[in-house]
Amino acid sequence: MRRALAVSLKEFRQISRDRRALVILVFVPAFFLFLYGYALNFDIRHVSLAVQDRDGSAESRRLISTFVESTYFDVVATPRSDRDIDALLDRGQARAVLVIPEGFANKVQRGETAPVQVILNGDNANTATTVLGYTTAVLREAPFALTSDVTTAVVGVQSRVWYNPELRSTLFLIPGLISYISMITAVVSTTLSIVKEKENGTMEQVRMAPISTPAYVLGKTLPYLILSQVTAILVVLASMALFGLPMRGNWLALSAVQALFLVGALGTGLFVSTAADTQQTAFQSAMLVAFLPTFILSGFIFPISSMPTALQHITVIVPARYFLVALRGILLKGLPLTALGAPIGAMAIYAAVVLGLSALRLRRQ
Repeated sequence: MRRALAVSLKEFRQISRDRRALVILVFVPAFFLFLYGYALNFDIRHVSLAVQDRDGSAESRRLISTFVESTYFDVVATPRSDRDIDALLDRGQARAVLVIPEGFANKVQRGETAPVQVILNGDNANTATTVLGYTTAVLREAPFALTSDVTTAVVGVQSRVWYNPELRSTLFLIPGLISYISMITAVVSTTLSIVKEKENGTMEQVRMAPISTPAYVLGKTLPYLILSQVTAILVVLASMALFGLPMRGNWLALSAVQALFLVGALGTGLFVSTAADTQQTAFQSAMLVAFLPTFILSGFIFPISSMPTALQHITVIVPARYFLVALRGILLKGLPLTALGAPIGAMAIYAAVVLGLSALRLRRQ
């Protein structure tokens, strides 16, 4: 342990003199948080809405006001003919069109169901689905009985959403962004650390030193674990301040889960470094290993349940998948560690395997 701490002390001194390592550990997480935090957002506001009011009554104007006051829609045009509607949709000037037929007010005043038509631009399926949900919600909350081509009331429903009542996509994306940032910074930092030893020729001195491979691996991992843990906590605090991320769980549980995940990520960086001889190769390999699986196969952006069966099996070896489950459980649901046994166990197995493989390859070298 004393020799491992000596390696750690040497590594801390080297990090303090290495501007590239400081940039990776400090600037890159902040840059990714601001970039992806504000750019990745599935919430849609200010949908461009065209309104064709064929009735021109006070009731029809109340309906239009309901759409505008929902803050989801902005009226951008008032087409007079079907040809105008086609032109607006073709040019992309309107994402949705509300058509209020003649006799709308008369049916409302008689207490009858008043039909309206909503036409959606479906060139982007995800956006169209979201706008459809907004439209349905607005029509259901209208101050009089309505039906439309997009909804048919069969059963009365009172819904209650847990953990994210406002259905903000930010609360879904930010935990994934935290795991993504933590994985990339940890893998890249340890990968470049050992490869730099090879390029500078100091690896030969390490081989001649009276230090075992496990002690060397532990000494190399410990400094970056401490720095990555501090960075990860700062990213969580920044997410809470900037994006309103809640903290419903225990900070100690969060720190423990993050530390376990970072150990596996650092071990991955060590393993990559054993196969790379230059920093350029190491950086590219680390980004490939850390970026693609974490971004695509962890459930960060794309739900694992919607992936093909073959890809679902591959995601089993992606540590960010389990960290994401634990992170959302602690931050959004307030779960204790006892309720997260499966993801914690999976991350522990992954960390043990990659650290063991890294030690074996370094011992052979």
